[in-house]
Amino acid sequence: MAKKDAKDIAAQQRAQEQEEVEKAFLTGINTLRDIIAPSSLEFHSSYFRLGTKYGQTLYVYGYPRQLYTGWLSPLLNADEVLDVSMFIYPVETEIVMKNLRRKVTELEASLSLNNEKGLTRDPALEAALSDAEELRDQLQLGAEKFFRLGFYITLYAESLDEMNFVRSKIETMLGQQMLFSKVASSQQEQGLNATIPQMSDSLQIRRNMNTGAISTSFPFTSADLTQENGVLYGVNMHNNGLVIFDRYTLENANMVVFAKSGAGKSFTVKLEALRTMMMGAEVLIIDPENEYQKLCEAVGGSYIRLSLSSDTRINPFDLPKVIDSDEADNALRANIITLHGLFRLMLGGTSVGAQVGLSPAEEADLDQALIDTYARAGITSDPLTHNSVPPTIANLYDTLVHMGGTGPQLAQRLRKYTTGTFAGIFSQQSNIDINNQMVVFNIRDLEDELRPVAMYIVLSHVWNIVRSNQKKRMLIVDEAWQLMKYDDSANFLFSLAKRARKYYLGLTTISQDVEDFMGSKLGRAIVSNSSMQLLLKQSSSAVDVLSDVFKLTEEERKRLANFPVGQGLFFAGQNHVHIQIIASEIEHRLVTTNPNQTSSSRRKGDNMMTNGYTDPNELF
Repeated sequence: MAKKDAKDIAAQQRAQEQEEVEKAFLTGINTLRDIIAPSSLEFHSSYFRLGTKYGQTLYVYGYPRQLYTGWLSPLLNADEVLDVSMFIYPVETEIVMKNLRRKVTELEASLSLNNEKGLTRDPALEAALSDAEELRDQLQLGAEKFFRLGFYITLYAESLDEMNFVRSKIETMLGQQMLFSKVASSQQEQGLNATIPQMSDSLQIRRNMNTGAISTSFPFTSADLTQENGVLYGVNMHNNGLVIFDRYTLENANMVVFAKSGAGKSFTVKLEALRTMMMGAEVLIIDPENEYQKLCEAVGGSYIRLSLSSDTRINPFDLPKVIDSDEADNALRANIITLHGLFRLMLGGTSVGAQVGLSPAEEADLDQALIDTYARAGITSDPLTHNSVPPTIANLYDTLVHMGGTGPQLAQRLRKYTTGTFAGIFSQQSNIDINNQMVVFNIRDLEDELRPVAMYIVLSHVWNIVRSNQKKRMLIVDEAWQLMKYDDSANFLFSLAKRARKYYLGLTTISQDVEDFMGSKLGRAIVSNSSMQLLLKQSSSAVDVLSDVFKLTEEERKRLANFPVGQGLFFAGQNHVHIQIIASEIEHRLVTTNPNQTSSSRRKGDNMMTNGYTDPNELF
């Protein structure tokens, strides 16, 4: 019996201990609740105190005749601590129709009475009648529905003076939109309950609205282009958020940049290239104006200067070392097609809209000559022969001279590239090495006639390398309008834009001559095959062209022509935002090409780094 009592006692002790544990647990929960709750809550007639902070709830009672999309943006993006709540209640159409009929009758009677008395017409009364009749008709047709809107704002501050200042700021902001607000006098508790997330419309102050007006009240009007991973492009001017984006996550990684001279397009592209390199990508650049040399040298890249006096050589007959077996079988055929386009440029060119170039007989003879030239070097359609030393333009010249038909005439037209003025640069074996994270091809010192040819050959050479060794790369083609002037080079650039995604390549096309670029169907096609677009400040004529292509709003059209340097419209997929490009002081020194900016930014940078502050506006 004693043992049994001992067991009972032990069980009681365990139960008691369990009870104490549960009590301690519940005490902990209560303590957590007390920690996150304010120390006190005190309500006054026109404000309340939440712990040490002051708060005040306002309600909106007056609205303009028409509301436009985005009218809430200034309030939501204000640099103040605010709670905003909206309560939307649908109303039965039958009830609204009944009230509208009565209202229209009253308004018509008032107008008729005024006319009988000979009183001056009342524009406000006429506008009210017009609005009521229009709304009635829309409701009758089912094109509109009716709602009631409750709109409340609770602001917070550290003191009464600060609270009054913030309220004045909010009222001014609303007043600019023709919205009128009042303090919820003697209803601050109800106002607080209405704006905290508990779905309780305690104030019940509402305004009638139709579907159109309600739709403009949607609060999330600005696109958010912030990803966890990616490159920082700048600041979203709609909501002051950061634009961080990885172009390689889109349908394709292509991008087009349009801007007038001096608007900051090269600055922006160089900044993206530098940050993309930090993410592990390789960057290849065609530089027609010597704008990328400083950046290239700073990061230890390869700067390849193409000129008639340099020792740099690129052989357009080079074949890619294709890994894909299917593509390897067609590598020779594909390169011959590319060479066709090149030699049309070299032998007279085919300008957009013009009929200058090779005749059908010349095309046929050139095709046979290309095949024979490769064959004489031991290269056939068999991929095993593609490792042989490729022929050169000099070998093609010899083939043309000794063949029948139009061959000798074609050889004479080609001679300036073999033994004439332009000999050497593209008529010998390649001697360049682009095994570097950044490679820049400078073509500034080439003659104007040779520039499109050089850009075509460099693109072809880069494309062969891209297909040979697939990795994350970015290819930047500056002043791309020079390629768009010719059908063959434009076709080649378009082909790159279409096929780049397969080889993990992001093509960036830059142009300041929007009219020339967009004047061709291929230019528009390149834009369509680019998931990202950046439009910086434009000339008035360019705005008209871009507005048609990008379906810009009237406000965006106005902005595009008046953007300050470094601001523009940034399109990524289905979203687009107003962006401010920003750079750190060190980045700015690397990417700017303006000597005045370079010296001034250095002085500013020393001062700003001393103070521990960097203003992005000072860095552009």
